[in-house]
Amino acid sequence: MAVFGVLLCWMLTLNTSHAESYQAHIDAISIQAINHDYCLSAQVNYALSPKALEALQNGVALYWTIRIKLVTPRTWLWDATIAELNLGYRLQYHALLNMYRVKNENSLGQQNYSSLATALASMAKLDNFPIIKTDVANASDILVKLKVEFEREALPLPLRPVAYLSPSWSLSSEWFTWPLVK
Repeated sequence: MAVFGVLLCWMLTLNTSHAESYQAHIDAISIQAINHDYCLSAQVNYALSPKALEALQNGVALYWTIRIKLVTPRTWLWDATIAELNLGYRLQYHALLNMYRVKNENSLGQQNYSSLATALASMAKLDNFPIIKTDVANASDILVKLKVEFEREALPLPLRPVAYLSPSWSLSSEWFTWPLVK
């Protein structure tokens, strides 16, 4: 019974205010045919909550995955997935260097930045990323879905329960869907 009381008090002290949203937002999207590929360009706006910023400043790496799905819609069943692509980013602060490091988890390339704004800006722009060959895309109607997902499972174990319960750790975007115009 005492454990239940402690858990209840702890949950009541969590900041459950939904006044501010710290979700990532996809601001601009375009798809164009380049050579033999359809390429995606997007602009993402990352917003860090004070809790996430505090964790970052204290050495906790933050991970996001940009999920891209290509699906064909169906009337009676769920949509058929043609392709699924994931781009991962890790944002980390190094206190000794007073630098932010962004690592592309796919290419393993990394870059250091002197400010958080420039580090987030480097993660925010997706330029001419090939998503499907033009000859495959011409076969059927295709929808492109895009989502920026904050990876709570990549947080240190003591932070995970708080990250799942607190809205200040809801740093993912919603799914955005649009047709692939041929």
